[in-house]
Amino acid sequence: MEKEAYNGAPNEAYANGHEPPKYNDPASIVEGKGIRVGEAADMYGDIGTAEEYGYVSRGLKSRHIQFIALGGTIGTGLFLGIGRALTQAGPLSLLLGYTFTGVAIFAMMQSLGEMATWLPLPGAIPQFCARYVDPAMGFAVGWNNWYASSITLCAEISAAALVIQFWNGAQGINVAAWISIVLVLIVCLNIFAVSIYGEAEFIFASMKILTIVGLLLLALILDLGGGPTHERVGFATWRNPGAMKEYVGTGSTGRFLGLFSTLVNAAFSYGGVEMVAVAAGEAENPRKNIPKAVRRVFWRILFFYVLGSLAIGVLVPYNEPNLLSAQEEGSAGAAQSPWVIAIYRASIPVLPSIINFVILTSASSSANAFLYTGSRYLYALAQNGQAPRFLLKCSKKGVPYYCVGITASIALLTYMSCSTGANAVFTWFQNLTTIASLFTWVSVSIAYIQFHKALKAQGVDRNTLVFKSPFQPYTAYGSLCFFLIIILFNGFYVFKPFSVDSFVTAYVGIPIYLSLFAFWKIFKRTKFVNPAEADIHTGKAALDAADAHWPEQIPRNIFERIWFWIA
Repeated sequence: MEKEAYNGAPNEAYANGHEPPKYNDPASIVEGKGIRVGEAADMYGDIGTAEEYGYVSRGLKSRHIQFIALGGTIGTGLFLGIGRALTQAGPLSLLLGYTFTGVAIFAMMQSLGEMATWLPLPGAIPQFCARYVDPAMGFAVGWNNWYASSITLCAEISAAALVIQFWNGAQGINVAAWISIVLVLIVCLNIFAVSIYGEAEFIFASMKILTIVGLLLLALILDLGGGPTHERVGFATWRNPGAMKEYVGTGSTGRFLGLFSTLVNAAFSYGGVEMVAVAAGEAENPRKNIPKAVRRVFWRILFFYVLGSLAIGVLVPYNEPNLLSAQEEGSAGAAQSPWVIAIYRASIPVLPSIINFVILTSASSSANAFLYTGSRYLYALAQNGQAPRFLLKCSKKGVPYYCVGITASIALLTYMSCSTGANAVFTWFQNLTTIASLFTWVSVSIAYIQFHKALKAQGVDRNTLVFKSPFQPYTAYGSLCFFLIIILFNGFYVFKPFSVDSFVTAYVGIPIYLSLFAFWKIFKRTKFVNPAEADIHTGKAALDAADAHWPEQIPRNIFERIWFWIA
C-alpha cells in the first residue's frame, strides 16, 4: 500500500489544491527535530502535518512497560470472576480452563510481539490489520477494540463501586459518588502526560503483584496446615465434593461442558493482555523493551492465573455455601472473592479488608488501563483515516486529548448502576466484553499470518528480526482456531432452557464485528491486501533512526543488575 493511500486522513488536509510540504528523509528529521516529529513525519508523509497535529510521546520507561506487562490489566476477573468459574465447573476444570486459555494467549502474544517490535506504532492492532489483511479489518477491529475498552472501563468502574460497599461505612452512600471519584481519578491520570499514567500503573501493578504473590504463599501455607486451625487441606476439595462439576448436562458431557464454560470466564480474566503492544508506540527504546515485556507474559500466565486457579481450587470447594450465597445475593466486593472465602475458612482476621482494598485498587487500575487503550485505539483509527481527523491532535506532552475525552465520556454509562444495581451491570458488561476481546485476538492471529506471508514475499529474512517468535505460523493458526471455537460456542448454555436475553448477550458481538467489517468493505470497496504489496515499512525508517538515540543501560552493581532484569 502507498503511504499516501494508507495515511489518508492527514493528507486530506491538503486536498484543497495546496501542495504538502516537502517530505524529507526520516533519519535527518529525527536528528534535526527529534524523535516525535521524525516519527510523525514518517507516518504522515510530511513535516507540515506532523507539526500541525503533533504526535504521541515515548514517555513510558522500561519499568512502566515491564510492570504493565506483568500486572497492568489484572482486575476483577482474577479476584472476583474466578469464583463463579469455580462454583460452576469445579477446581480441576478451573485449572485446565485457565491453562488452556493461557497457552492460546501466549501464542497470540508471541505473534503480536513480533509485529509490534517490527513496527511499534500507537494503537498498533488496527494498523497491523489494515496494512496486512484488509483496511476493512482494520476498521472493524479498531472500532471493536475501542468499544470493548470503553465498556470494560465501565465494567471496572462498576466493580469498584461494588467493591467499596464491602465496608459498612460505605453502604449508605449513593453509588454515583464512588463512580464519580474513580472516573475523575483515571481521567486525571490519562489527560496530562503518558508518563503520569505509566507511574500510576507501575504503582498499581506493584501492589497487585505483591498481593498475588502473598496470596499464593498464603495458599501454600494454609494447604500444608500452617494456618490458625492447623488443618492440613491437601487436595481434599478435589475428592469431596469433587474435581469436576457437571454443568448443563450430566455425566461426562456435563463435566466437559463445565470445563468449556471456564474458557469463557478465563477469556474475560485475560482481557487486555495485548495492552503491551498498544503501549509500544509510546515506549522508550521499544525494540528492546517490547520483546522483554512480551516474554514476561509467560510468567504472568503461569504464576498469576494458572497457580492462582490451582490455589483457589485447593482451598475452596465448589459447593462452599458462603461463596454460593454471595454470588446469588450479589454481595459487595470481597464477599464474592474466593480468596477472601479461603481466608475466612482459615479463621484469619483483618486480611479480608486488606484484600478488598487491593481488589478496589485493581479495579481502579484496570479502568485506568482501559481508558488508555481505548483512547489509543481511537488514535490509531484516525491514523488509518477511519475516524475523524481532529482526533489526531495531541497536546504538547503528546496526549491525544480528544481521544481520551471521547473514550472517558462512554464511562458515563456506568451511572446506570445507580438504578439497576452495580452487580447486575457488572455481569452484563462482563458478558458483552468477553466476545469483543476474543475478536481482537482472532484479528491479531490473522494479521500475523498475513504479516508472516508479507515478510516472505518481500524478501525479509525472519532471522534478522529483533524479536522472532518460535514455531510460526503454526502457533498463530493454533490460537486462531482456539479463539474461533470459543466465539462460536460460548453461548451453549442458553439453549437449555432457551433464553433470548442470554442468547443476545452471548452472540451480539458477532454481528457487531461482521457489520463493521462489511460496512467499510462496501463503503470503501476495499480489497484484501496482497502480501507482496503489504505496507510493512511506513514508519519504520524513523524508528530505525531513533534506535541509536536510546542510551544503553549498564548496571554498576549487583542491585542494579537485578533491577534492570526485573524492570
